Amino acid sequence: MNQNTPVITVKNLVKKFGSFTANDHLNFEVYKGEIFGFLGANGAGKTTAMRILCGLSSPTSGELTVGGFDVYRQTEQIKRNIGYMSQKFSLYEDLTIAENIRFYGGIYGIPVKQRKEKEHLLLKKLQLESERNKLIASLPLGWKQKLAFSIALLHDPKIVFLDEPTGGVDPITRRQFWDFIYEAAAEGKTIFVTTHYMDEAEYCDRVSIMVDGRIAALDTPDALKKQFNSEDMNGVFLQLARHARNGD
Repeated sequence: MNQNTPVITVKNLVKKFGSFTANDHLNFEVYKGEIFGFLGANGAGKTTAMRILCGLSSPTSGELTVGGFDVYRQTEQIKRNIGYMSQKFSLYEDLTIAENIRFYGGIYGIPVKQRKEKEHLLLKKLQLESERNKLIASLPLGWKQKLAFSIALLHDPKIVFLDEPTGGVDPITRRQFWDFIYEAAAEGKTIFVTTHYMDEAEYCDRVSIMVDGRIAALDTPDALKKQFNSEDMNGVFLQLARHARNGD
């Protein structure tokens, strides 16, 4: 991780929906090759901020760049240069594994010859060669998630956004999924991941904890545990959540 190279810069991000403020003056940077955890309870404002950074929604105000591109004027460049795995399962259930890989390869603008090579390598890596013609709908959730993550990396993006990627899967599959994340980070990719599983915070280089649309804490997991005199990140989160307006 290179602390001197921010690939995401957020200054005073505000996002309002009518009178409701979903993101209240957020400030942070994310560095090249970093696994950055964006934590908080459901409704804390995590997904709203991520959608803005992915170029899928506009901020109300603030200065934001992703991969050097401005979120107001260069959303198409942002979309082409990032990988994104949404909270709601993003592959097509009525297509086969191979068809999904080919479809997204086309969306990402990967040339046909290269697409075939990537399809072969991906199926081999996931040990799904013999399952290539199975419909996505027939796969266990854990396999769907691993495949969705791998397809989000198909066009070799430098920054990957993962929105609650391990929601609903069993603990063993969650751990395996994080092995994939580590592997991608080791290749120099920047991983921006939202989760409400506090044990997953331990796997991140740094974590930001959202409470009521604000960043209540931001540091390494070890530093935060020390700061809040807690044995684990769950204890840190509970201390912060006690002050939430929804937790009174």
